[in-house]
Amino acid sequence: MKAAVFRNLAVAWRPAGSSPLLSQKNQGLSFSLLPSAVQRRGFASAGGKYDVVVVGGGPGGYVAAIKAAQLGLKTACVEKRGTLGGTCLNVGCIPSKAVLNISNKYVDARDHFERLGIKIDGLSIDIDKMQKQKQKVVSTLTQGIEHLFRRNGVDYYVGEGKLTDSNSVEVTPNGKSEKQRLDAGHIILATGSEASPLPGNVVPIDEKVIISSTGALALDKVPKRMAVIGGGVIGLELGSVWRNLGAEVTVVEFLDRLLPPVDGEVAKAFQKEMEKTGIKFQLGTKVVGADVRESSATLHVEPAKGGNPFEMEADVVLVAVGRRPYTKNLGLEELGIETDRVGRVVVDDRFCVPNYPNIRAIGDLIRGPMLAHKAEEEGIACVEMIAGVGEGHVNYETIPSVIYTHPEIAGVGKTEEE
Repeated sequence: MKAAVFRNLAVAWRPAGSSPLLSQKNQGLSFSLLPSAVQRRGFASAGGKYDVVVVGGGPGGYVAAIKAAQLGLKTACVEKRGTLGGTCLNVGCIPSKAVLNISNKYVDARDHFERLGIKIDGLSIDIDKMQKQKQKVVSTLTQGIEHLFRRNGVDYYVGEGKLTDSNSVEVTPNGKSEKQRLDAGHIILATGSEASPLPGNVVPIDEKVIISSTGALALDKVPKRMAVIGGGVIGLELGSVWRNLGAEVTVVEFLDRLLPPVDGEVAKAFQKEMEKTGIKFQLGTKVVGADVRESSATLHVEPAKGGNPFEMEADVVLVAVGRRPYTKNLGLEELGIETDRVGRVVVDDRFCVPNYPNIRAIGDLIRGPMLAHKAEEEGIACVEMIAGVGEGHVNYETIPSVIYTHPEIAGVGKTEEE
């Protein structure tokens, strides 16, 4: 758990040297490169001129901003959330691992301690304390990034950033109408992604009964019945949390298997292990609608390949059918910046947007797996190309991935099927 929680800060303290995902000429982040003038700049309150402006303060964005400052580039980062770290640190990988860890400890105490001679009478879970512990972990890390920004001299603007031309970003500070203009030699777009709705939005997310992953991490009690729409990583990790804590969990998946990116044999064995914990699966099943009440919902489902429809009852429905790039109000349409059929920004092998060589995009905004460490490596590679100190190559064939369920699944490279 400790390694998982602190992974995102670990990259900021990584000593100069080759990265496993980068060419040997590329370097990680190092405090040895700090010019004294950069250290003194601190956070910014007014617009200005920069060598690099990063829009988005998630793993890709904050790592890119720190690296740029360390290479002597005057750098600003624009983030509208109000806390740095993006989805990963605030409402994604870090809080999910925090509550997974707590739920696993609860299972150990409930199911395994007695055979070791440890008896616990009246065992229960305090969801309020669990949520406070989760938030403590999140706050520690997000504040740590602010410290790294200050120490490296990255100017931090809290607000929404929008491209106005190829060399400027307009910042609308949160809660204010007055806008600020940041002029930049280079712009890096790193605005990440958001939870995808079901196709046709047939089950609209309200974050009360129909929830996204964000809502699943903020529940104030254990639901009696939880339906998870989507048999991918997010749905299985969060479904495992609430199953561990006592919820009846049913996973509904359109495909006839779980975890499409995972090797088929591994996925089948994994499903059997999940079933042993009490999680139920409805594979090859399509959700076509829902009747939502104040504290429960009836899902209307049918076999994906045709057949008799049926209904499922749930107190909470988690929609976990993937994520999509977040480009709202970014100014892409106004500049004619191309996106593909799923909304990803089209870039070349140097992360540059066609027709705008000084605008780059990284992370969940572009092709490739939506993983925090992939975004981090792209951020470093991108900045090194801007500074002219590295080739900026990212080896997409060696990006590891982990599913933090019990048992865990880890992989790197191609599957046997691929």
